[in-house]
Amino acid sequence: MSDISSEFVKLTVEDGIGTIRLDRPKMNAISFQVQAELLAVATEAAANDDVRAVVVYGGEKLFAAGNDVKEMAGLSYSEMAKRVAGVQAAVTAVAEIPKPVVAAVTGYALGGGCELALAADYRIAADDATFGQPEVLLGIIPGAGGTQRLARLVGPSTAKDLIFSGRFVKADEALAIGLVDRLVPAASVYEEAIAWASQFKKAAPYALAAAKTAIDKGLGVDLATGLAIEQQQFAGVFATQDSQTGMTSFLENGPGKANFEGK
Repeated sequence: MSDISSEFVKLTVEDGIGTIRLDRPKMNAISFQVQAELLAVATEAAANDDVRAVVVYGGEKLFAAGNDVKEMAGLSYSEMAKRVAGVQAAVTAVAEIPKPVVAAVTGYALGGGCELALAADYRIAADDATFGQPEVLLGIIPGAGGTQRLARLVGPSTAKDLIFSGRFVKADEALAIGLVDRLVPAASVYEEAIAWASQFKKAAPYALAAAKTAIDKGLGVDLATGLAIEQQQFAGVFATQDSQTGMTSFLENGPGKANFEGK
């Protein structure tokens, strides 16, 4: 077990699973400092070969109740214009971790917290969790990817309904619209997220990274370009030792028995 700590965000690595833990009492408000720490921790999780999958977690009580409004309230346009790239960069760094990422959501995931959950590949939430993008109620809009990732996940009409109204979404509705993938009792959220992530501990990491790249990059382009991205990623994995290991194992022993080395 190893860990990398900053004041409010920590990366703990145990048995192949990296946990990115937000811990800024009381509400895990995402300040500029938290964004910088999250960027650093996500970058480390991406680079660390001991990390095969990642869980993003805010603790037993809540995920994150939003960006730090007190910090933003006094900023002018010019001041925010200088900071907005950093606001997006932290969440984008989580989204671009080239490994499976699951958000373990308890309590509230609002504003920047919801945007952070959207950056994961999969979302497991407590059955009493609450989601929302209430920024318009403050006279602003989501700025860490919410207008883009939410629309891609639930569709533009539903995303507009949620963002225009700023209303809160209970767990059952979040599941119904595809904002989350699974609901479990609150006490089981982290355990279930670890279990989901653990299925990838012995998978072929370059194949997973290639699949994630093909899907994520393909969503932002037309079909023909997406297919070209897939071609490139498909051919690329044949440069790995794992591809030969996997296919040889399949031919000799059947599916699901390969021992990949991540090479």
